[in-house]
Amino acid sequence: MRLVSVNVGLPREVDWHGRAVKTSIWKDPVDGRVHVGTLNLDGDQQSDLSVHGGADKAVYVYPHEHYQFWKNELPDADLSLGVFGENLTSEGLLEDQVQIGDRLRIGTAEFIVRQPRIPCFKLGIRFNRPDMVKRFLQNKKTGFYLAVHREGDVAAGHSIEFIERSKSDVTILDILNLYVMDSQSQDLLRRATELPALPSSWRDYFHKRLWNADV
Repeated sequence: MRLVSVNVGLPREVDWHGRAVKTSIWKDPVDGRVHVGTLNLDGDQQSDLSVHGGADKAVYVYPHEHYQFWKNELPDADLSLGVFGENLTSEGLLEDQVQIGDRLRIGTAEFIVRQPRIPCFKLGIRFNRPDMVKRFLQNKKTGFYLAVHREGDVAAGHSIEFIERSKSDVTILDILNLYVMDSQSQDLLRRATELPALPSSWRDYFHKRLWNADV
């Protein structure tokens, strides 16, 4: 497993259907070592902190393996590295393999896998496609967010290592399947509500689902 690219970007205003929208989804690869702080990478900044950023969404990872899929789906799209708004483009970390609570080391930084990425309308702005959010979720190639357990430096080419595998046996894909209702497993719902590494907003959401199912 390795880091293919490190990508950063600052907020910018773009025109979307006649109104100005502030977004940081435009990110570009950078060379050399980049410092990872508690809330983001040097040279990177989230725009709307009500839905982006924070300790549980400090770093966004997107698998490089998915790029070929999107090249086939969107042959005319510009699919340069970082186009999905990811900070880290990875190789060897897929949604059906990575578990909530896994601990990773990249360079000198350490991370904890927290949650899938649920895209907002700004992904549609980036691709100039209003259907992009729907397609992203339907295909479940969403990538995932990391919390920073230990600050450090990362660079393209660094290896990605598991420091500790979670005992939850709940993957990013499991959470996505629950979210889009492709899984109705009550056992999986219950386990999701009990995951300490899953942010409380997710656990509360699944707890309501579980409670409604039991009523």
